[in-house]
Amino acid sequence: MIVQYEGRSIPYTLQRSKIKNLYIYIKNGEVIVKAPLRLSDKYIEEFLNKKSKWIYEKLEENKTKVKKEKEEKITQEDVKRLQKIVKENIYKYSKILGRSPKKVRIRDLKYAWGSCSSNQNISINLKLATKDERAIEYVVLHEMCHLIHMNHSKNFWNLVEKNMPKYKEYKKLLA
Repeated sequence: MIVQYEGRSIPYTLQRSKIKNLYIYIKNGEVIVKAPLRLSDKYIEEFLNKKSKWIYEKLEENKTKVKKEKEEKITQEDVKRLQKIVKENIYKYSKILGRSPKKVRIRDLKYAWGSCSSNQNISINLKLATKDERAIEYVVLHEMCHLIHMNHSKNFWNLVEKNMPKYKEYKKLLA
């Protein structure tokens, strides 16, 4: 079955079951319509035509999301590159700052590019594996500076800037 939006044909699958309401789902780039058994095809078609703009926009969002996820696929090679860059920069900034983390881990963090615990353990986000080397170095320096200042005070940012004058430029590469 097909719904039209601005001359575009959007195919959909109709599933009827013992439900009370009409639902539209976008799943894996497909439009699935779940309808009550008693609802007429004409009513469903009219409803979908009213919602055609919304359906089209959701399909486009889904395509963009899938494309972005494919682009962000992290290979083993990317991980090795990230490990090397992190290791080199931990060593570099340990010498400069006179502090070393107890542990350094690369993990799939959901909330940040990196973190530094009060136990002086640093975690680096695995998603950095696909980012520019300068952005990775910025994150490492940022977390290393937390070994000295466990906050984002003026002193913290001054320390970051002292060791990486272009840090704001590199931070933008994370977007």
